[in-house]
Amino acid sequence: MKEFKTSIIIAVLYIAISNITIAQNSISGKISDKNTHEYLPNATVFLPEQNMGTLSNENGDYEIKDLPNGKVKIQFSFMGYQTIIKTIELSNSNQSLNIELETAILQPEEVVISGGTYSTQHENAIKIELLKSKDINSLGTPTFIESLAKIPGVDMIANGLGVAKPVIRGLSMTNILMLNNGVKLENFQFSEHHPFVVDEFGIDRIEVIKGPASLLFGSDAVGGVLNIIKEKPAPHHKIIGDYNMQYHTNTQGIVSDLGIKGASNDLNWGFRGSIKSHTDYKDGDGNYVPNTRFNEQSFKTSLGLNKTFGIFRLYYDFNRPKLGMSSDESIPLITNNGRKNKYWYQDLTNHIISSKNTLFLNNYKVDVNLSYQMNNRRLQTEESNPAFEMVNMDLNTLSFEVKTYLPSSKKSDYIIGIQGAYKKNRNNKAPNHVIPDANVNDYSVFGLTQHHFIDKLETQIGLRYDYRSIDTYQETDKPALNKNYSNISISAGATYDANDHILLRANFASAYRTPNIAELTQNGVHETRYEQGNADLKSQRNYETDISAHYHTKFLMFDIAGFYNSITQYIYLAPTNETSAEGYQIFRYSQSDSHLYGGEFSLNSFITKWLNFTSTYSYLIGKQDNGEYLPFIPQNKIRGDFKIQKEKIGFLEGNYFQIGGLWASKQNHPAFFETKTNGYFLLNSSIGTQIKCQNQNIEFLIHVNNLLNEKYIDHLSTLKEVNLYNMGRNICFQLKIPFGIK
Repeated sequence: MKEFKTSIIIAVLYIAISNITIAQNSISGKISDKNTHEYLPNATVFLPEQNMGTLSNENGDYEIKDLPNGKVKIQFSFMGYQTIIKTIELSNSNQSLNIELETAILQPEEVVISGGTYSTQHENAIKIELLKSKDINSLGTPTFIESLAKIPGVDMIANGLGVAKPVIRGLSMTNILMLNNGVKLENFQFSEHHPFVVDEFGIDRIEVIKGPASLLFGSDAVGGVLNIIKEKPAPHHKIIGDYNMQYHTNTQGIVSDLGIKGASNDLNWGFRGSIKSHTDYKDGDGNYVPNTRFNEQSFKTSLGLNKTFGIFRLYYDFNRPKLGMSSDESIPLITNNGRKNKYWYQDLTNHIISSKNTLFLNNYKVDVNLSYQMNNRRLQTEESNPAFEMVNMDLNTLSFEVKTYLPSSKKSDYIIGIQGAYKKNRNNKAPNHVIPDANVNDYSVFGLTQHHFIDKLETQIGLRYDYRSIDTYQETDKPALNKNYSNISISAGATYDANDHILLRANFASAYRTPNIAELTQNGVHETRYEQGNADLKSQRNYETDISAHYHTKFLMFDIAGFYNSITQYIYLAPTNETSAEGYQIFRYSQSDSHLYGGEFSLNSFITKWLNFTSTYSYLIGKQDNGEYLPFIPQNKIRGDFKIQKEKIGFLEGNYFQIGGLWASKQNHPAFFETKTNGYFLLNSSIGTQIKCQNQNIEFLIHVNNLLNEKYIDHLSTLKEVNLYNMGRNICFQLKIPFGIK
C-alpha cells in the first residue's frame, strides 16, 4: 500500500509538471450602492477557492491579478448590504466586473465548501448550515462546543464544561465527524468523556451537515459533519490583527487570544495564540460542582502561496487542554474550589500539520491534501505523583486526499477522488489500556456529479467505495484481532428554486460505519463501569431521507426540515445484569435495528429595521425496532430571541441589546440505563457596542446566561449520574480590539 500511495503522488506531480501553463488573468471593477450609485470603500472582495481577497479603495475600485484559467467564484460583501456571489469563466483575459450592492438586513446564503464543491448554500443539494465566528462570540459561553447547540438539531453531551461532545440529530461519538479545516480530528471519540481537541479561535465559520455525509468523508460520518473553516487571510498588502479577552464570573474564567496576519500579492501568513483558565463552576444554588475546572493553551500558524498554476497552503495547530473529570472517584478529593488541575483530569495534547494544495492544469483542477496528526491522551489521577497516571495513549494519523475536478460545462460539474489514512494507536507505560495497540488503514475512491437539468433544478449524485482494515495486538485480557470491512455509500439529491423566494430541497443517502476498536475489543473498567467489546459486530448501515423548504424576503427567513433515518445493526453500549469480579456492572456493546425521525424549524424576522426576532425548534425521537428508546437523545428544545439594534448612538456604534430564552421539554423516553429528565427554562441576555478612538475600534460585549439562576439538569449531562446540576448564572465580559499594522 505504501508503494501504491507513492505511485499516486508521483503520478499527480508528473501530470502537474507536464500540463502547467502560465495563465494571465485579472478581475477589476467598481463596487457601488445600487440605489444611490455612491461608491463603497472597504467592501470585501473574496475568492473562496483561491483563499485570497482584497478591499475596494475610496473610489470603490478593486483589482485581483494572477488568477488561473477556468471557473472562478467571487464573493462581494459590505456591512448592511446583501452579499453577491458571481461565477465567471477566465481564459487568459482581463475582465471588468462592476458590482452594485443592495441594502439588506438578512443574508439568505453564503459560499460553503463541505458539499464537495465551492457553491452557495442554495446551489448545494445537501443542506449545509453555518455558524459564523461572530455568532459564536455573541453567545458568551465558556466552551466552544456549547455554542454549537444554537444550531437546531445540534446538541452536546457534557461532563461539566470542558468535557463536551457534539450530537447531531441524536447521533454522536463515532457516528459524526468533526473536521479542522478539512482534517478529520482523531482523538479516541468512542467515549462521551473524550472531547474533540479544538477551540473557537482563528476560525471564520462552522459548516454543519446533518445526516449521512460518508460520501465525501468516509466511515464515521453517518450522523453528520461539523467542519471548522479557518479565518480568511488578510487582504492584499495588509497586516492586521485582533486581540480578544473574556472574563466569566461563574468560573472566574480568563480567556485571552491574539492573532496577526498579513498578505502580499501572492504570499499570506498568520499566527494566533490563546489561553483559557476556569475554576469549578457554580450551579443555580451557588454550590461549586467539584472538579469541573479546565485550562487550555493553543497556538496556530499558517503560510500560503498563490500562483496562477496553483495554490499552496501549510498549517500547524497545537492544542493542550487539561480537563477536570467530575466523577465518584474525584469528588471526595476536591475540598475547595480551584483553578489548577490536581486530581482525575485529562491531560490532552494535539498537533496537526496539514498541507492543502490546488493545481490548475488547463481545464482540470486537482486538490492534493496531506495531514499528520499526533494526539496524546493521559488520564492523571494525582498531579503530584506521575505514578498515578492511569492512561497514556498515542494516536498518530497520516492521511491523504487527491481530488480532481474534471472539465465542466455551464450545467455540470464532475469530481473524482481517492482518500486514505493510516492510524497507529499505542499505549505507553500507564497500566490501564482502554483499547489495545492497533493499526487501522483506510482507502477509498469516490465520484460526485452536479447537474442543472433546467435553470431552477440542481441535482447531485455520488458514489463511494471504502475499505478498512483493523489489526490489534494481543494483550492479557484482549485477544489479537484482524478485521477487514468494505462497503459502498450513495447519495442523491435535488434543489429546486421555485421562485426568487422559495427553495425546496430533497436528499436520500445511504452510508455506513465500521465498528471501532473499543466496540470490538474493550474488556475492562472504563471510568465507573466495566465495558466489554464484541468482536462479532457488523457494520452499521444508515438510510436517511431529508426534505426541507426555505423561504426568504428582505426582512424574513424561514426554514423547515424533516428527516427519517433508518439504521440497521445500530451499535450501542447497554448495561447487563452481570457484574465483574471487582463488583462493577458490566456494559456490553450490542446491535439492533433502530430509527430516528424528527425535524427542525427556524425563523429570522425583522419586525422593524431595528427589532429582530429569531426562533428555532428541534424535535427528535430515537427508538430501537424492539420498542426500546436509544441513549443520548436530547430534549426537544425551543429557542427565541429579541434583538434591538441601533447603528449609532452618539459616539457609540454597532449598538445592540438582546434578550431571549431556551425552553427544554421533559425527556420522558430515556434509554434502558437512563432516567427521565425534567424540563427547564433559561433566560439569556446580552448587550454590545463599539467605541472608535481616532482610527481604532474597540468592541465591548456583556452576556448573561441563565439570568434567573435556574437550577437544572440537562438530559445529556453525564453529571446527572452523580446528582450534580448544570451551571448557574454566568456573566461574560468580552473585549475585542481589531488593529492594523500596515
